[in-house]
Amino acid sequence: MITEKDQNKKEDSRAWADKFFYIIIGLSVLFWAFAFPLIKIGLLELTPENLAILRLFIASLIFFCILLIKPKRFSKLQKKDVPTLFILGFIGVSIYHLSINYGEQYVSAGTASLIIATIPIFVVIFAALFLSEKISLPTFLGVLISLIGVIIISLWGTPNATIEIFYISGAAAVLLASIVGAMYTILGKRLIKRYNPLSLTAYAFLIGNTGLVFFLRPYFFTQVLSLSLQGWIAVLFLACFPTVLAYTFWYAALEVRQASEVTVYLYFTPVISTFASYLILSEGITIWYIFGGFLVILGLYVVNRKRNQVKIAKKIPRF
Repeated sequence: MITEKDQNKKEDSRAWADKFFYIIIGLSVLFWAFAFPLIKIGLLELTPENLAILRLFIASLIFFCILLIKPKRFSKLQKKDVPTLFILGFIGVSIYHLSINYGEQYVSAGTASLIIATIPIFVVIFAALFLSEKISLPTFLGVLISLIGVIIISLWGTPNATIEIFYISGAAAVLLASIVGAMYTILGKRLIKRYNPLSLTAYAFLIGNTGLVFFLRPYFFTQVLSLSLQGWIAVLFLACFPTVLAYTFWYAALEVRQASEVTVYLYFTPVISTFASYLILSEGITIWYIFGGFLVILGLYVVNRKRNQVKIAKKIPRF
């Protein structure tokens, strides 16, 4: 028999799990949003491949140090998962960042954030195909409303912000990043049952990023040695926050919610990214930015107000 005290404890636990989820998903989105203007800064001194290599090398080094210092925090690596972890890390991390860096040479940060915001669409498709997740009507409507808000922000959120059709190769590269980003989410969702978020992220980075050696060129060391203080700040921020912390938090969120629900929060990214570009790159903000941001939040509300219709694991992520 469940007592009232036990029931209250259960409700408190669920409330804390909800708050914890919103904290980790909020930080992930915040860090990723600031990454777009900082990538622009990094590309002033580094080529797209060198920026990716340096950023991911530092991130992998951090994971390796954590593994050495706190080995008990990591799930045991299973040999059968090594090929999958390599694919997860190389395609979902290395190719993702190489594609974004290449694309941001030619398209604006707003345009890039708009294209990356299509990740939830690909996740919904992949989740239905490979994870047998059912998409409810509120989720569909919320995705649609938020997508409209994203489009408004990216097109009119800042003065002179337009989709640069002329640079089709850059847009195509960022779209590729969006697709592999969705694949990273879906493939990782399958492995999260055997590894905690920190372990899965670390193994994917340490194993998958070895593929970056094929992109390494002698001038990498020349560019790194000549990096300015501004360049190092951008790279270190990109490595520590949008990479190490955000990727770990992302899998922690996937551990307790369905992939199609979690990725909807990515629609916040271009909202915050536009504001970050205003702060860092002095880009202006228009009334359309405010209106688009309202639609993004409205879409998220529509998705979550009936989330009891979706199966949710009420537990705190395992770090």
